[in-house]
Amino acid sequence: MTSYKANFKVWRGDTGGGGLKDFTVEVNDGEVVLDIIHRIQATQASDLAVRWNCKAGKCGSCSAEINGRPRLLCMTRMSVFSPEETITVTPLRAFPVVRDLVTDVSFNYAKAREVPSFVPPPGVAAGEYRMQQVDVERSQEFRKCIECFLCQDTCHVVRDHEENKASFAGPRFLMRVAELDMHPLDAAAETGLDRKRTAQDEHGLGYCNITKCCSEVCPENIKITDNALIPLKERTVDRKYDPLVWLGNKIHRRGERGTDPE
Repeated sequence: MTSYKANFKVWRGDTGGGGLKDFTVEVNDGEVVLDIIHRIQATQASDLAVRWNCKAGKCGSCSAEINGRPRLLCMTRMSVFSPEETITVTPLRAFPVVRDLVTDVSFNYAKAREVPSFVPPPGVAAGEYRMQQVDVERSQEFRKCIECFLCQDTCHVVRDHEENKASFAGPRFLMRVAELDMHPLDAAAETGLDRKRTAQDEHGLGYCNITKCCSEVCPENIKITDNALIPLKERTVDRKYDPLVWLGNKIHRRGERGTDPE
């Protein structure tokens, strides 16, 4: 096994402020950035705070920024950097720092609660849901999300404009709205809930300008923009502006009111 000394800059601090601290640390073949952070903890900075759990790219806990790019610490191999390169590790920029590399991501859980959940079809008991695979293939991709919130962090609508957070759910939860809207058994419309309208009016779909930065950082390679956000935008625009859809909805509503004198 070969090893070398790497130069790291790791952000240290808390809600009161902080800055980058220099570390020189040993790196061995096959290691990831999280291994090096753990080595810094063990040998040089025992109070360094970092959030992690599975070390397998499935829990989404160890999100941070490496050389300015949102990544999972456990899925970023040291072999992608040259031995002479200085590696900078900082907390997620879009969220408040708790301490060191740990940020307060409660914004995301608040947004998750704002998305109405799946509405079961009436008259069908749990366990009796039946659907064809072809009907769920589009939305099934979105279920791979590990909620690392890297897409939320890199989205410039959240990252660069704190004032947008109140009215913008971010790509992760707009993707959730799209998933539910595509679900073949979701009966939200029968309860009067229009997911397309709420995406635009309540979750800020209009703020998204489809730069695809969210898709670029997704560790599960979910095509968030192409397969969720753009289709959701298209269906929302059709509902709101297509004259044929508008006329069809008007006729449908008149029929429901029983306007036929016979």
